[in-house]
Amino acid sequence: MNEPTSPPCGAADADDVYMGYAGRDEIVAALNELLEAERAGARVAAESAKTRSPAGFAELMRHVRADEVHWCAMLDRHIRCLDGSPSHSTGDFHARAMAIADPVERLSFLNRGQQWVVRKLEALMPRIRDDRLHADLAEMAQRHRDNVAAAEDFLGRLQSRK
Repeated sequence: MNEPTSPPCGAADADDVYMGYAGRDEIVAALNELLEAERAGARVAAESAKTRSPAGFAELMRHVRADEVHWCAMLDRHIRCLDGSPSHSTGDFHARAMAIADPVERLSFLNRGQQWVVRKLEALMPRIRDDRLHADLAEMAQRHRDNVAAAEDFLGRLQSRK
């Protein structure tokens, strides 16, 4: 007799997809896409840090690489928590970025990749019900915004020297 009879009363028991959140498979796929992109960004930053470049460039690239590696580990952990299989692939962004010979131009391209990640995260986060995953993705988005700002600042300083 005490069973809820109206849809709002049963909302707490509804599954995530019914409530407008992303389902497990969709989340795992999105996290794997981000993982591949982060892995590509980490490789681009690591390889770029070794090139002859303007003062401060290698330090910026080491910072970006460390962030990308951090987010790879976080994404891997969440994929495994969802009983998913983390991708071992590297996104094609790596090959496209490394085809750019000039390190400053490559940094501009890397920055666009960082902005792509932010857009992907902003689209995904409203569909994530898990508080821990949502918080990690929000932090990831902010750190990418910070890296974009640091790269834009670096590029601006280079431009003002010309």
